Amino acid sequence: MFSTSAIALLAVGIVVVLITPGPTNTLLAAAGLRQGVRRSLPLIAAELAGYLVSISVWGRFLAQAAHALPWLPSLLRVASGVYIAYLAVDMWRAAVALPVSAQRASGLRTLFVATLLNPKGLLFAGTIFPAIAFTQASAYAFAMLMFACLLAPLALAWIAFGAALGSGKLAWLNPVKLQRAASIVLGVFSLSLAWAAFH
Repeated sequence: MFSTSAIALLAVGIVVVLITPGPTNTLLAAAGLRQGVRRSLPLIAAELAGYLVSISVWGRFLAQAAHALPWLPSLLRVASGVYIAYLAVDMWRAAVALPVSAQRASGLRTLFVATLLNPKGLLFAGTIFPAIAFTQASAYAFAMLMFACLLAPLALAWIAFGAALGSGKLAWLNPVKLQRAASIVLGVFSLSLAWAAFH
């Protein structure tokens, strides 16, 4: 079904995009900050559900559209590379801000909707997931299972990160340096997307 290199590329793509700060990860970290790890765990299921719906809908749409517009997948890869490059530059300029602990904790519905509307869903469907995942049931099941297995620990890491910030354990952490390191990773990933689109 998938070659070893395709599986490795899928795994790397999923991890790189999921660790990137964004609306969903900010909500997860903020929940960890305000209510701790244990009470925030159900949010992981809300994130997974939001991405499963978003990726599935976008993937099916793009699979159908690619028949009429064969140039669409290449254009989407280029657009995704430009978008990720924009995120990298934007991340370099500004530190990630978590909502203050006085704000109300995010609920399951809030996190689900934020994830459903997250542009990363389109990025996963159009660029990270192989096209075969949306035309063959077994390939879809494999890709989604892999996605779920990678999402759970990364979401937990964002929650734990927020909880550690709230407890003062990460007082030594420099958010600017952390964000700039992440922006470099994003920049390299955007270049790899652009390279893949033209080769």
